[in-house]
Amino acid sequence: MTETTDTTVTTDTTPTKVKLVVLDMAGTTVHDGGLVELAFEAAASELGVEPGSERHDAMLADVRATMGESKITVFRRLFGEEELAQRANVAFEAAYERMVGEGHVVAIPGAEDAIKQLRAAGVAVVLTTGFSGPTQQAIIAALGWENLVDLALCPADAGRGRPYPDLALAAFLRTAAADSVAEMAVIGDTGYDMQCGVRSGASVVAGVLTGAHLAERLRADGATVVLNSVADLPALVL
Repeated sequence: MTETTDTTVTTDTTPTKVKLVVLDMAGTTVHDGGLVELAFEAAASELGVEPGSERHDAMLADVRATMGESKITVFRRLFGEEELAQRANVAFEAAYERMVGEGHVVAIPGAEDAIKQLRAAGVAVVLTTGFSGPTQQAIIAALGWENLVDLALCPADAGRGRPYPDLALAAFLRTAAADSVAEMAVIGDTGYDMQCGVRSGASVVAGVLTGAHLAERLRADGATVVLNSVADLPALVL
């Protein structure tokens, strides 16, 4: 869901020079046209959850409410048993990857230019996701972004997915681009992205309105600033 508004700063402006930007993918830099829900349908079907059933509708509501959270974590909550969660996750990732290959993902307008501006100014940029590594790489390949950023990380690379701070902290440690977490900015479209940024100690935790959550949710979960789009990011941090 997308909300249109003027860029709204909710706390003080950037207090320190940003040397590292940690960017979410789906909903923030990439538009997937609702593939998460379509891939969930495939996963639910694989595990015998009948479309239109009360159980199916409750699960779909949970998926919608937890956009941005690590997908395997979502499936563990929905199916309870680890074996079932793993089966669901495999089916989900396979369906998502297949649809990515069919051309369903496109860059958010201005995202690529924003990343190029940041890197040209000497800022390191890391892409993060709640998907698996192979799915993340499939998205990057579909967009031709293999050489666009410094690093791409998925939950398996960091330990835990969002809302934990692991992805942001792994980006901080692996790039060695910043001397302090205060020189890091974390950007995303969900409350889980905001919680990750806050818990990591980033001085800039920016929500964008091109994805799952509205400004109210982003602010409630710790956004220091809410932007219309990632295209507005260079003006904020440079």
